[in-house]
Amino acid sequence: MTMIGDKLQQVRARIVTACTAAGRDPASVRLLAVSKTFPAEAVRVARAAGQIAFGENYVQEGVAKIEALSDLRAGLEWHCIGPLQSNKTRPVAAHFDWVHSIDRLKIAERLAEQRPAELPPLQICLQVNVDAGANKSGVSPGETLALARAVAALPRLRLRGLMAIPEPAPDFEAQRALFLRAAAVFEEMRGAGLEVDTLSLGMSADLEAAIAAGSTMVRIGTAIFGGRG
Repeated sequence: MTMIGDKLQQVRARIVTACTAAGRDPASVRLLAVSKTFPAEAVRVARAAGQIAFGENYVQEGVAKIEALSDLRAGLEWHCIGPLQSNKTRPVAAHFDWVHSIDRLKIAERLAEQRPAELPPLQICLQVNVDAGANKSGVSPGETLALARAVAALPRLRLRGLMAIPEPAPDFEAQRALFLRAAAVFEEMRGAGLEVDTLSLGMSADLEAAIAAGSTMVRIGTAIFGGRG
């Protein structure tokens, strides 16, 4: 097995262990492999090891990778997980399957207008800023429900849930406490009647705490592909 294949196995084992500790079914947590800055060939190797979903932060790099791996397109799921500016929505609408980082209605409206009619609806997560980081993207928890209702009403999009990237915390309990803030907003959306099923929380350093807080999708880069120079 390749090094990437070995690392994928290790991450999957961590997910199973974390789910067991939290009393959850491991099948309830999806693994998103964050392939940003790594070449298309690394994605090809990961796909051969059974990985389907891949996350990209930078639109231009992601689109180039999607095109380079066009022979695998039917078997890959591409997620745009980085901040999205208005001038980058068209290529995202045309190439990606998911967008995790919506925090403004204007961006969602552009994606809805620009999503090609022959493609399935674009799957959308709202990014919520759970710790009020001044320099971070994300809608505030108090404004999330209103944005969610507006996005859910747009054509060519399907609202799936929430994503959050809290500031690093020193230990498991501190990490879990931050993730629980996002989980509370997610439950508020569900309680309001929105059909959401995805809570995208957790990365290589804190996936256990994210799963303990209810994450249904962990975004893992370093633990699969290695460090980014």
